[in-house]
Amino acid sequence: MLQVNTGSSQVWEVEYQPDAITVNGEPFTWDLAPLGNGRYHILHEGRSFSAEVVSVERATKTIQLKVDGRIMDINAKDRFDLLLEKLGMSDVAAHKINELKAPMPGLIVDIRVAPGQTVQKGDPLLVLEAMKMENILKSPGDGVVSAIKVTLRDNVTKGQVLIQFS
Repeated sequence: MLQVNTGSSQVWEVEYQPDAITVNGEPFTWDLAPLGNGRYHILHEGRSFSAEVVSVERATKTIQLKVDGRIMDINAKDRFDLLLEKLGMSDVAAHKINELKAPMPGLIVDIRVAPGQTVQKGDPLLVLEAMKMENILKSPGDGVVSAIKVTLRDNVTKGQVLIQFS
């Protein structure tokens, strides 16, 4: 069982079996067609969706998806994560962040932090314009900004290091 949330009030309990998926105890039916390079076409309840896996952080079990042009941050907790959380030990499993990388190619249009600044998970760090949309890149964890590797109006590539943390 996984508990999946999008950072808002939406939380789902997902059970995955080799032959079926259930969400909150109800069967989940969909048609998923891989298009290559982390891109997928999805049919669910008569609706069509375009999805792309932007980034995956295995250590924190977080995935950033782009669904029909909207960025979604998804966090999954397995039974062990839920047990640690119940025991008040969820921070023990947290890891130290070292760097923030560009999730997609784009243009840096705003820098909201400075070297030496302390940030917490979720704090806005940069604004990256990609495909005529502004994406606010947030801190993946707590840390101190040690270096900013880009300047305003820089074009960046996917995976390029933008900020380093100490």
